Amino acid sequence: LHPGARDTLVDLFEREFVTGQEAAGITVGGRFRDLDEPDRLVRLRSFPDMAARARALHAFYGGPVWQARREAANATMVDSDDVLLLRGPGFAAPATTGPVVATICHPLDLVAFSDHFERHLRPALTAAGTPAQALHLTEHAENTFPALPVRGGEEVLLWFTAGQGAPRLPDLSLPLESAPQHLRLEPVRGLLRLREQDPEEGV
Repeated sequence: LHPGARDTLVDLFEREFVTGQEAAGITVGGRFRDLDEPDRLVRLRSFPDMAARARALHAFYGGPVWQARREAANATMVDSDDVLLLRGPGFAAPATTGPVVATICHPLDLVAFSDHFERHLRPALTAAGTPAQALHLTEHAENTFPALPVRGGEEVLLWFTAGQGAPRLPDLSLPLESAPQHLRLEPVRGLLRLREQDPEEGV
């Protein structure tokens, strides 16, 4: 996002785009402020399948909610194409939780690494008190809404842990393209704040 624009987009998103996307058939997941990048907003949304994704995105971006507010939203953004297409359960941190960490691995062999994760990494993370939540893997299907580009040509395994410290990983016996990436994330609480400011106004 442009410097200083994150809260503007958060307020707009929480006030208008959550209900607007849900009405179009999009499941809106977690929205997070990146604790280490003040100009980054991380968000998740999910769909039952790729055909439903295409229908829902066409309905939202072609519909009145986005069309009326797209200039204001786009004015906050420098780059909206840093998008991963993943298969998984989605993730929305409960309102009562604190920060979370998203750990992103780029294995050379996604199938083998997924098996290694379940056999070794998941038990080790649980034993360390940082159990893995909401495991996601790369979705290899064609992007059914090309108006929104996604990152291609890479394999990703991603999960979340509670707390803002990066989880300790045991020795990774399988090769990765690069060191694991850890995003320290604070759940957005803009919806609650807007309700407190104006409890009579629908959100």
